[in-house]
Amino acid sequence: MTWDVIVLGAGAAGFMAGIEAARRGRRVLILDHAKFPGEKIRISGGGRCNFTNLHIAPERFLSQNPRFALSSLRRFTQHDFIARINAAGIAWHEKTLGQLFCDGSARQVVDMLVRDFARAGGELRLGVSVNSVAPGFRVDTSDGVFSAASVVVATGGKSIPKMGATGFGYGVAQAFGLRLVETRPGLVPLTFTDTQLDWMKPLAGIAVQARVGLAGAKISFDEGLLFTHRGLSGPSVLQISSYWQAGQAIVVDLAQGRDIAAEAMAARRIAGGRDLVNALDLPDKLARNVVERAGLSGRLADQSTKALASLSDAVHLWTLVPAGTEGYRTAEVTLGGVDTRDLDAKTMQARAVPGLYFVGEVVDVTGWLGGYNFQWAWSSGWAAGQVA
Repeated sequence: MTWDVIVLGAGAAGFMAGIEAARRGRRVLILDHAKFPGEKIRISGGGRCNFTNLHIAPERFLSQNPRFALSSLRRFTQHDFIARINAAGIAWHEKTLGQLFCDGSARQVVDMLVRDFARAGGELRLGVSVNSVAPGFRVDTSDGVFSAASVVVATGGKSIPKMGATGFGYGVAQAFGLRLVETRPGLVPLTFTDTQLDWMKPLAGIAVQARVGLAGAKISFDEGLLFTHRGLSGPSVLQISSYWQAGQAIVVDLAQGRDIAAEAMAARRIAGGRDLVNALDLPDKLARNVVERAGLSGRLADQSTKALASLSDAVHLWTLVPAGTEGYRTAEVTLGGVDTRDLDAKTMQARAVPGLYFVGEVVDVTGWLGGYNFQWAWSSGWAAGQVA
């Protein structure tokens, strides 16, 4: 029941830490309460696992200290993980914006990690609940008490509780005196009040390419937007949700890359008889909504230049205040976590507790949508595995 390293969590970061430590000749045990390993890997990317991104950069990670992630990300890069994927014979492709996906099932990535860990001599025990981690690294579990020279906490965050996510890792951090940055859901759909939903629900299912940003801020994302029965979703909305704070307005451009005012004025000259709704070249229900919000009606020829400017603003500068988010139930990640001030950026070790490491989502480092959080898991797990 005594090990060199015990890793808590059989996910992306936990496996990387375990594999690297075991390859150094350490006796490594990975524990997880789930029945199967790598469940979040398995469901990610629609079952194809968006395992990394070609455009990894520190500014694409949110943290109280955005530079903290740089050491791990530079020493084990996206290209290093791609090399492992290639060595395992896993076919992949770039989908968009540097996002890399498996051609086949995400299970291939899980199988690779399980196989690499076993070949390195590690032991994996599933269906084991961890109750606590006591000083001296005595790990009390449903299978008894284990002890180790080092413990790596890779238990993830609170996102998607139906997959077994809990805040256990935060409790371990607090028990050993580490500080926490307040957690909240990230990469999550935005919700709205009943009054807002009265006119938004009829648009459910409509998707457009959009630019979504925060009012008064420089950050924005040019990706897909999806209207739902609860509010707004799609990649652009999930991205901005990580930056959004309660009470803030978001600004949506429903025709990113177009100039609605210029298009409308040109059309007014040559096809003034066209109805405003048809002239917008947006999905019909959405176009009707835009015209109504602009307070307009009728034909292009009947509209003043000022009216067309209002129409343009309704398309390009649609400003609204979300009521909240869908919460951890659908959030892809958890913002906040173990405070990076209490961790060594090179090793992921707790500064005041030698032998205790925190990796992956449990740490206050959160990436953009599109493979960034997996790369943080691979890189931070790798860093801890070099020394644990």
